[in-house]
Amino acid sequence: MNDLVGHLLVFTLLGVVFLMLPLIAGWFIRPSEPSAEKLAAYECGEPTIGSSYIQFDLRFYVVALLFILFDVEVAFFFPWATVYGGATALMDPRVSAPARLQLSERLLNVPAGTLPAESVITPAAAETLAWTGLADILVFFSILLVAFAYVWKRGDLDWVRAVSSARRVRPIRGTGGAESVSRSMETVV
Repeated sequence: MNDLVGHLLVFTLLGVVFLMLPLIAGWFIRPSEPSAEKLAAYECGEPTIGSSYIQFDLRFYVVALLFILFDVEVAFFFPWATVYGGATALMDPRVSAPARLQLSERLLNVPAGTLPAESVITPAAAETLAWTGLADILVFFSILLVAFAYVWKRGDLDWVRAVSSARRVRPIRGTGGAESVSRSMETVV
């Protein structure tokens, strides 16, 4: 137990050293020439306007949420691919008995050497599993495509949606010049 704790402490200490060493070296090496432009906030290429204590544009949140949703959903393809690949390998009747036993143990998540011979997956059962897995992933992928089409149709993937819709707004009657343009922009945004 002490050996494990010692290894854990050494690993943690080395991790902290490897993280802090470049930061400290950069702090001593890099030049310090602050200017108004360098000290300005930078947000994805958008020029900052006003105080930093205002609400951010919702586009940032929408894009971040869409990325997280689709990224997490795509992560479900990896376990499916391992099961589907094992099932399609077991469909081949030419697979030897030891290889079939090993693939069955991996597919059923059983420790090596503990699966009884009567529980080995047959080619017919593997074919059923493969077709079921294919149908499941097609349904899953079609739901993802419908969600993607909905997001695309709604316009959440258009980064400049507010700018393009602002061009179509007509100025408010009774006022003129820049004031009417700024008022009409406020109604759009």
